[in-house]
Amino acid sequence: MRLRALLDTDALGLRLLGGGNELDRVVHGVMTTDLRDPSRYLSGGELVLTGLAWRRAPADSERFVALLAAAGVAGLAVGEAELGDVPEDLVRACAGNRLPLFAVHESVAFATITEYIVRQVSSERAGDLAAVVDRHRRLMSPGSVGGGPDAVLDLLGSDLDLRAWLLSPTGRPVAGPRPSGPALPAQAAGRLAAAYLGAARSGRPGPYRVALGPTTYSLFGVRGSAAQPPGTGAPQGTDGPRGAVLSDWLLAVEADAGDWPAERLDLLHGVTRLIAVERDRRDAARTVRRRLAQEIVELLGTGAPSAEVAARLRVAAPVLLPGLGAAPRWQLVVGRVDWDAAGPAPDASGAPGHPETGAVARALLEEVLVDPRSTGTEPSDRIAVAHTGDEAVALVPLPSVGGARSAEAPELRAEALLSAVREPLCAGLDGEGRLTLGVSAAVRSAEGLRGALEEARHARRVAAARTGRVCAAGHEELASHVLLLPFVPDDVRHAFTARLLDPLREYDRRHRAELVPTLEAFLASDGSWTRCAARLHLHVNTLRYRIGRIEQLTGRDLARLEDKLDFFLALRMS
Repeated sequence: MRLRALLDTDALGLRLLGGGNELDRVVHGVMTTDLRDPSRYLSGGELVLTGLAWRRAPADSERFVALLAAAGVAGLAVGEAELGDVPEDLVRACAGNRLPLFAVHESVAFATITEYIVRQVSSERAGDLAAVVDRHRRLMSPGSVGGGPDAVLDLLGSDLDLRAWLLSPTGRPVAGPRPSGPALPAQAAGRLAAAYLGAARSGRPGPYRVALGPTTYSLFGVRGSAAQPPGTGAPQGTDGPRGAVLSDWLLAVEADAGDWPAERLDLLHGVTRLIAVERDRRDAARTVRRRLAQEIVELLGTGAPSAEVAARLRVAAPVLLPGLGAAPRWQLVVGRVDWDAAGPAPDASGAPGHPETGAVARALLEEVLVDPRSTGTEPSDRIAVAHTGDEAVALVPLPSVGGARSAEAPELRAEALLSAVREPLCAGLDGEGRLTLGVSAAVRSAEGLRGALEEARHARRVAAARTGRVCAAGHEELASHVLLLPFVPDDVRHAFTARLLDPLREYDRRHRAELVPTLEAFLASDGSWTRCAARLHLHVNTLRYRIGRIEQLTGRDLARLEDKLDFFLALRMS
């Protein structure tokens, strides 16, 4: 179908404003948008319908039209219902970019034009594309009953007989079939998220096919809009091959897309673009919380008076916990993503350059700290996350339950935060980066918040000294030797452990005597001969012989507390 045919259809109410020489362009589809940059959702050949909500100044017209022309759209149609006549700056921009421009009479709804084009584009694709239009209408209608990604997944099931689930990058369910559709098991969701992050990180084009037992799933990425300037609340620096993968949603379809025709693949890619609009809405809803966190972290960093910090906390509390009657306790979580030296992390434009690690860490913290019981697109993530430099800081309120001091919400525990998300995040970071988290103790006042921030930062450094792609440490570890070990210089660490353990390792290598495991078990048993022998399934005399050999090789006496402590630290640092 060509543009000329649309102009000749009286029921569509189109009036040509420019581009009469381009009316033979073929129309492959239609898109309704008021995004300032819709180019990522365009594949070429569309008639773009807009109400001009993106236009804030005359200069915006040239930028918007240039993006459409670069994407290869067939034409632009502007509704007159809101603003009346089409602005002259838009007419000039379309003429300069050779983009046909139409005005849509106020009596004609965009849905009428959309449905007409869908019916005419192709009889082979009419059924699928009609479903896309229906999905688009439901998804783009805020507050409509049954709207959002759940409606999209319902229609995938009813129209195409496809069961699908929308998952976060950590495998948390965002949406699924309704009203009583099957739930995706948590273990399967985590494995699918891990498989997607691992495959997408390699740069291979999707969809990715994953077999879990007898079932094959096809995984489609759902990525938010491009990075925005600072202060907009949108993630920065997450459009490159590293950061973007770590913040993608994914659509898991219970089917093997390997044998699908191109039309059905196009449909599913269109569905992901529609869901991305909902994702952008959710991200925009976090703007206020992010700004509050940013202000509080900046006040703490500049040494502002406690009264000023307390005032900002009083503003933050009702935003994060609506209806709260009493001031909550607060915990701080500090996160950081460190990229390996193998290659530079992406900058805010998505090109290799200086890392925007703080923005990536912020996106991951927002996902890790979401209430795991939340399963919708408006999760109860009662947190505010800021990023400064290369770290992200999350402000987490802990309300009282029923207002009773004895029924306060439990503190966040470092390892508990990662228990359900470690596998997918490790897959997304493997070979490229690490995520480390530090968790403070809960505090009640603005005076304690500054100390909590330092405590969380110290705990994160303890986590950074551990091995693994995803590590966390809590405030409770700062009162033990665990706090000291990470800050021992490497040369001192190696010399200390070599002096005590190398003779034992060499003896074990030559005689297979297992002296090092015996030493570890002996110290873990607090020096008890009977408990250690039972633990190792040895006779006590055999254990005494091994301990004697350890003392002979090292010149130490395991009856002395000082020597026990030296061995304990050497094993911890090795």
